[in-house]
Amino acid sequence: MDRPDLMIRDATEADLPALVRLLMDDDLGRLREDAGPPVPQPYLDAFAAIGRDPNHRLAAALLGDRVIGTLQLSFLPGLSHRGSWRAQIEAVRIARGCRGRGYGHDLVAWAVDAARARGCRLVQLTSNRARAEAHRFYGSFGFEPTHDGFKLVLGPDR
Repeated sequence: MDRPDLMIRDATEADLPALVRLLMDDDLGRLREDAGPPVPQPYLDAFAAIGRDPNHRLAAALLGDRVIGTLQLSFLPGLSHRGSWRAQIEAVRIARGCRGRGYGHDLVAWAVDAARARGCRLVQLTSNRARAEAHRFYGSFGFEPTHDGFKLVLGPDR
């Protein structure tokens, strides 16, 4: 969908407070994120690390000058699938008042296009089991639930 009112670009440090607020704006994020103010140092450190690594992109979706969406896109080399690269999409969020208008679709389509442009063979993502609505959304792109994911928490959140 081509929306002249939506701009998607790589996030800047000035976007960081809005991005963290987006990560907090749901039942799961409210429990694990901390928007400050000021923005806590671990977010600043993570933002800097993402910016230094060409295999990671942090996207900001804007309506005018307002950040209404975000996602992180990581490019992963691998030996499987004949040495193919894959893209990992993480932390997709659209502001509560902007959901249901196609902005999330455009943001994920932007990520898929970026993965295709980088020569990735596949795009993968994880979504918490509690996010049934998100699962339907990803299914509309053709994403399929092909694997069970596992996590091992190594320490408390900062």
